Amino acid sequence: MLTAETPNMADIPYTISSYFLELTSTTLRSPPLSDLLPVSCHHRQDLPRSNPMTGKTRSALQDVVTREYTIHLHKHVHGHSFKKRAPKAVKAVITFAQKAMGVKDVRLDPKLNQELWKQGIKNVPHRVRVKLERKRNDEEDAKEKLYVYASHLPVASFKGLQTVIADVE
Repeated sequence: MLTAETPNMADIPYTISSYFLELTSTTLRSPPLSDLLPVSCHHRQDLPRSNPMTGKTRSALQDVVTREYTIHLHKHVHGHSFKKRAPKAVKAVITFAQKAMGVKDVRLDPKLNQELWKQGIKNVPHRVRVKLERKRNDEEDAKEKLYVYASHLPVASFKGLQTVIADVE
């Protein structure tokens, strides 16, 4: 409904769509995505482990320590097929020890392995109490200077148990 008072669209130098195109292409241009993202996504791992109060970094070699944990195995094997449950439980104990102690070399005690396999391949215990000992590796050609030895701690009940840390010297 063009009347004499409304201007012709051809007379307008910028239409709304061309105005927005020009606006977005020049003034509102965002910086490249590479400028927004950090260089490394895992930048916290690159930082040295230090105490912010004292500024001292701690060495992993001095961290020969023994800890007692309760590992909830049921959440690791739930939903997996019966013939893979006990092997999954063994792998779950190994990955838990690697994360808790920060060492990739984990060795399982045969008694712990027997405890995981005691009820068969498909009936893995829901929880297991484990003693994790971080020790120095005395082998000369070892890739890592420390290893973790995981052994079983029999308990009557898992109620109220917490992580126990005992320094071994």
